[in-house]
Order: sequence, then structure tokens, then C-alpha cells
Amino acid sequence: MIEVEIVGVRIELPSNQPLVLLREIHGERHVPIWIGTPEASAIALAQQGVVPPRPMTHDLLVDVVESLGHSVVSVNIVAVEDNIFYGQLQFENGTTVSSRASDALAIALRAKCRIWCADSVMDEAGVRITEHDEGEDTEPGPTVDEERELRRFREFLDDVEPEDFDG
Repeated sequence: MIEVEIVGVRIELPSNQPLVLLREIHGERHVPIWIGTPEASAIALAQQGVVPPRPMTHDLLVDVVESLGHSVVSVNIVAVEDNIFYGQLQFENGTTVSSRASDALAIALRAKCRIWCADSVMDEAGVRITEHDEGEDTEPGPTVDEERELRRFREFLDDVEPEDFDG
């Protein structure tokens, strides 16, 4: 397993499909996972430290687990089949529970636990993204496209209402 971190949520253009981008901690590869809009919102809000007035579903799950005296110690991205990523919650007592990757990642941010990606997933779905030229010591800023995507996503979050997700 390879430890990864969440870089952020992006909107892929021109399809306007949200994706969460993972990056291996000790490497250069990234794993893009296409997710739904509600999950993108849940991940982005947690990354930004936004605490809703009432618990959202992922907050509720972490609260229930902790109230029962347990904890989520890691989240694992264990498989990818036909572009569908499979996740798993790992509890302190060794129990694992299957999960959608997007839900597992939203829970990881709330539980403040480590995120791991199976080697086979990284080999199949991992891509190298060059962020700056070799030998450049300064931290690169976001590209124009990233800034535009982030601005559009923030505008989306400002306008989204719970009723928007009703079937």
C-alpha cells in the first residue's frame, strides 16, 4: 500500500464532472477519481474546515463510530474496475468495511486518518503530473486553469442548496 493525500477537488472541463485528486506522499504520481457532486462538496467542505450547523452524513458516521468507542484509523483505496474505485474503512480493532472511494475519502478528512492506495490501483490509475521544472526550488502557484476551476467550484458551493440533490 502507498500512502496518499488529498490534493483537492477539481472540476474537469468541458464535462463539468468533479474529481478528487490524490497524490502519493513519497512520490510523483497522482490518482484522479471521478466522483459525484454531493461527494465533491463533502470533501471540499471538510478540506476547507467548514463545520456545518448540523452534522452531514459523513460527520454523523464518524460521530457514531467515535461514540461507540471506536475509531477509523485508515482509509484504503483497494481496487479499480472499469473506472470505479473501491474503498475500505479500517477500524482500530482490525475490522474493515467496504465503501465507495469518495465516501471513504470524505470520512478520512473528518476522522483525520491516513489514506492508503493499493499498489495495483496506483499502477493502473496513477499518472505523473509535472508541477514545475527540474531544479526549480520555489513552490509553484496554481495554474490559471486551476484557479479558474477553483473559482467555479467555490461559486457552485455558494449557490448549492440541499434541495438541489433531491432525486
